[in-house]
Amino acid sequence: MIEHSSFNPLLTESNDIELLKLTLGRFKRIFNGSGYGFWEWDLTTQRMDWSGGFWERLGYSDEDTKQINSAQAVMERIHPEDQDSIMDSIRNHLRTRQPLDACYRIQTKAGDYVWTQIRADTLYGENNQPAVMSGVNFDITELKRVEAALRESEARQVRIIQASSDGIWEWYSDRGGFHFSHRCWELLGYDDLDDVLTEGEDRLKIWRRHIFPQDLVKFDDALAQHLAGRDFFDVEYRVVCRSGEIRWVRGRGKAVFNESGKPVMMSGSNMDITEVKRAEERVLLAKEQAEKANQAKSAFLSSMSHELRTPLNAILGYTQLFEYDGNLSREQVTNIREIRKAGEHLLQLINDVLDLAKIESGKMMVSLEPVLVSRVIKECFTFVQPQADALGIRLYATLADQEKTYVVADLVRFKQALLNLLSNAIKYNIVGGEVEVRLDVQPMDQLRITVRDTGRGIPADRQHEVFQPFNRLSAENSNIEGSGVGLVITKQLVEMMHGNLDFSSAEAIGTSFWIDLPTAGEWNLANTENVQSHMDYTPAALQINRQCKILYVEDNPTNIRLLQQIFARYPQLSLDIAEEAFLGIYKARSLLPDAIILDINLPGMDGYEVLNVLRRDDLTKEIPIIGLSANAMPYDIERGKSAGFFDYLTKPVQINQLIGVLNQVLVE
Repeated sequence: MIEHSSFNPLLTESNDIELLKLTLGRFKRIFNGSGYGFWEWDLTTQRMDWSGGFWERLGYSDEDTKQINSAQAVMERIHPEDQDSIMDSIRNHLRTRQPLDACYRIQTKAGDYVWTQIRADTLYGENNQPAVMSGVNFDITELKRVEAALRESEARQVRIIQASSDGIWEWYSDRGGFHFSHRCWELLGYDDLDDVLTEGEDRLKIWRRHIFPQDLVKFDDALAQHLAGRDFFDVEYRVVCRSGEIRWVRGRGKAVFNESGKPVMMSGSNMDITEVKRAEERVLLAKEQAEKANQAKSAFLSSMSHELRTPLNAILGYTQLFEYDGNLSREQVTNIREIRKAGEHLLQLINDVLDLAKIESGKMMVSLEPVLVSRVIKECFTFVQPQADALGIRLYATLADQEKTYVVADLVRFKQALLNLLSNAIKYNIVGGEVEVRLDVQPMDQLRITVRDTGRGIPADRQHEVFQPFNRLSAENSNIEGSGVGLVITKQLVEMMHGNLDFSSAEAIGTSFWIDLPTAGEWNLANTENVQSHMDYTPAALQINRQCKILYVEDNPTNIRLLQQIFARYPQLSLDIAEEAFLGIYKARSLLPDAIILDINLPGMDGYEVLNVLRRDDLTKEIPIIGLSANAMPYDIERGKSAGFFDYLTKPVQINQLIGVLNQVLVE
């Protein structure tokens, strides 16, 4: 008897159903958790079923999947610009039976679009007809965003490169050879499609053939140094273009090295710097021309210095001789000293105007010291009084209690500035007018020196032009002489002395210019008085009691007569003259004088050559030689001192200075 089995078919079927539900639930959780969107398209009924986490992230619920269940409804949610392309991809898939792989934008529940990628395949039924297409969607929005950013970055780099007009080149060790951009070949005058570039030859060789032969070693060395890791690749070299024109290129690049230190790739650029190089050549040419012009200017200034000093030598030299005459009246002595002071002032101006170093540097040095303002005003009045008298202009000063006030200034520059203001006040005044100089104390220990005139004044709309160089405010149309630079120079001089120059003016009333300068309160009054004492014109004493022979080598008759008259005042000295260089050498050897005074500009042989000859001669090498020349530029003085002169004096000769040097030379 067979026992009844415990097998129950209904129970087994129930277990299978439960197992199937569990499996379906697990797959559903996997689908939803994966972030993918799953779908199935019945190609016969056009029904679409879809599910998965992808759709949920787009905002669609289970209810939406039930309503949007046709292919047409799904297609309407694809971006209009992508619908044709996705349909082409589907038709191509069905025709070729290759898996479907496409990208498009799909609409979210909120109405915007995200990028998705679709992958699908199709199941074929009876008669080999497509029956069901199944696939998966996933979000690639971030990937598309990155791609867009990369494209924008690439486009930006391309725009930058195109804007710079630089050629780009690259080298890869695993690919062999160089790649040059189209712009590189344009620099040489080629089109990238020219036959010479498409014959299969290594393009680096083609490029090297265009490098100027003398620059090829420099190019190769720079590249080798960089690939060896020892230096940057940055080299300027010339290339010969297709037309034969020579152009300049600046090549720069950087290599990438592997772990063993070998270069694996290198990228760089070629910049056309031809115009820069041509500009540099023009600058160098202009610099050479400027240097030649500067040398010509120096020669001109040196010559002018010599020519101006020669007549001044006579003027100042002979006025000094009057100091030795005891039969002049007091008034005559005063007049002579005024002439001498005027000459010395002119000499000082010449010194500064012709000082090449000062002109080239664009600035003029000042020597600040305590200056007694009232004394400067008095001296300036002496200069301009004849000019004022000619126009019937009353010239006076209002000093109040500032007669003994000192300012910190450069005496010569201060006098030059005040003279220019006084001269302008007289020139632009009316006939019978007046010019007043007034002193007023200002805050912060400043003294104001005002020059007031009663002229026609400066129109208000043109007062801003007063300190413009070469602008004479229409005075060039009058008979008043001037260059239009005096006030500009005056302002610069005042500011160099840490002062200030300004003005006020009213038409038909007059103009007032004033100079503000710091007072000299910080100086000791005793020292101030000492500094500002009158120049001592007392003839210098010769401190020797023996007879001395002096040889003077000079070709200018006026200068010879001047020194003859000077030496006639000193009986201890006998002067012998040699009017040309060879005679001077002969007399030096034969007379063996106690000292020689030697001019520099001599005919046939200059003073330096004479000095050299005398220094090499055993008979004359110990004789002190004093240079005396109208060559008074700074470099002339420096050259004279370096050449071996005992001293180098400049014309116009200062008698006291010359006697002082002779005292040093002749005192035993």
